[in-house]
Amino acid sequence: MLVMEWIHTLFGTGRDLNSLQMVCRAIVSFLLTLVLIRIAGIRTFGKRSAFDNVFVIMLGSIFSRVVVGASPFIPTTLGCLAFVLVHSGLGWISVWSDVIGRLVKGERKVLYTEGKMDERNMRRVMVSEKDLLESVRLRLNSDNLDEVREIVLERNGEISVIRK
Repeated sequence: MLVMEWIHTLFGTGRDLNSLQMVCRAIVSFLLTLVLIRIAGIRTFGKRSAFDNVFVIMLGSIFSRVVVGASPFIPTTLGCLAFVLVHSGLGWISVWSDVIGRLVKGERKVLYTEGKMDERNMRRVMVSEKDLLESVRLRLNSDNLDEVREIVLERNGEISVIRK
């Protein structure tokens, strides 16, 4: 019974939490989130794709409910685990299935090739000519498209510039 009293003192229940209880919940939630992100894999932060950004935002928002006592600790943590397993599962499936990969991660879009801008793709992905030139300056240290063979919006949202 003494253990249960300590757990209640350290973690509390419901929304009426004191500072110590919120600190203890925050520490445990941080450690659990770290474990879950390890399960999800490092690519979650490395790629910064829409797929991965949605995961990070959702995981953070769900776990924040545990810290402030808005949701029960164990069920919410299990929900986060399920969320991580779905994310990892879709990631693994997309390695083997182009269809799932395109649905989950998107497709690369060619924005410029051999002297011509693909205005249809540029409108589709909301990239302007100024955005293309900015990418050329950042990647090639040049303000000239004459040196460029192709510009591509990659699946992770970054713009790649391929030199001639």
